[in-house]
Amino acid sequence: MGGSTKPDHWGVDMKYRAAFAAGLVVGYVFGTRAGRERYEELKRTSRRLAENPTVQETAGVLRSKGEELAGAAKVKGGEIADKAGQAVSHKLHKDSAPAEYEDPRREPVS
Repeated sequence: MGGSTKPDHWGVDMKYRAAFAAGLVVGYVFGTRAGRERYEELKRTSRRLAENPTVQETAGVLRSKGEELAGAAKVKGGEIADKAGQAVSHKLHKDSAPAEYEDPRREPVS
């Protein structure tokens, strides 16, 4: 009863697994070499693009416009926040609330 629990085809499975692993290694090595070449090509192209005067000028214009829009949004956001604060304050401190909405346990404000 102390026999092995491994199936008879265990050795065959290991051969396929070893071949598969070897294939992965070979694919990785070739892919890495090709990937490195492609990476270097992309790096050279992006550097040339970034150094292009037209691209630099366009980036400057877009940066300036972005700063302008951010400033306008900040002002508009402040105005909206002020209006919202005033509206909430008005609702909270409104003296003419109907009697049914007032808390009878609360002392009258003079």
